[in-house]
Amino acid sequence: MSAPTVSVCIVTYNSAKDIGACLEAVSMQTIPVSIVIVDNASADRTLEAIREHQSAALPINLIRNTVNNGFAGGQNQAIRATDSDYVLVLNPDVRLEPDYVEKLIAWMEQHPKTGSATGQLVLEDRPDLIDSTGLAMGLSRNAKDRGAGEAAANWSQSGEVFGVSGAASMYSRRMIDEISLDGEFFDEQFFAYKEDVDVAWRAQRLGWKSQYVSSAKAVHARGWKKGGRSSIPLFVRQHSYMNRFYTLLKNESIGWHLLLVVPVITILEALKLGYILLREPALLKCVPTLARTIPNMLRKRKMINRKSRRLLHEEDT
Repeated sequence: MSAPTVSVCIVTYNSAKDIGACLEAVSMQTIPVSIVIVDNASADRTLEAIREHQSAALPINLIRNTVNNGFAGGQNQAIRATDSDYVLVLNPDVRLEPDYVEKLIAWMEQHPKTGSATGQLVLEDRPDLIDSTGLAMGLSRNAKDRGAGEAAANWSQSGEVFGVSGAASMYSRRMIDEISLDGEFFDEQFFAYKEDVDVAWRAQRLGWKSQYVSSAKAVHARGWKKGGRSSIPLFVRQHSYMNRFYTLLKNESIGWHLLLVVPVITILEALKLGYILLREPALLKCVPTLARTIPNMLRKRKMINRKSRRLLHEEDT
């Protein structure tokens, strides 16, 4: 059998200070990869930095957008430009160890129901601390990066996870094709933030597993965290607020578990709303957009439910 093919998909937006080191790390991978970069109308030297690293040895399919199409839209563009067996969704501020791709592919090839995988991401300025070992989901339905801020030495055990962070996540083509809705793998209504959580939850609903492979290593700069919440643009915070409800509307299943989940979510959202009213009232300007787009999210929920019922029927027969 031929070796599985892998594409690395990167979305850039004013990423000049990071993209060079990112591409150097990709070029050092121990198995061949192709590269697709979608640039969301960068105004800095991102395009020049990409061209400086583009060569016969490192061919790059560069797609230039004239407007910012968001992380979700940009990644969908990149994924559509590939036909590989696997797709590594990669942030430009991540540097992979040379065997990162190889180790994830080795696991996924041996476990065909694993549709996504991630390695151990550590913080650039504190490589002894974890950035992410995948996503975890609790009763609050606020997905978190597993192990964030904890000692990396304590996360040497691989295992199944709820999902993977979009910073350096490997997805199988079979899963991408099966769980996409309206031709979109990442929901483009999300624009940016929590789109990886939505994919993880949808994939789980449709029978796919996700794996943390501890021996695959990468470093994540995670620059926006350093400046705190105030450094995140308002429109991104507005999308994050809306995406929280989108994710719940699309993916939360009906069952007795809601007797525990609903009170927890209600209390947390009431507290969050109080904080917003006092400290960030401008964030609530997104509420009309949220209300207008809820019917579309409910339509997608029906699509997921239909796919889930079909899969259950196929398993029974």
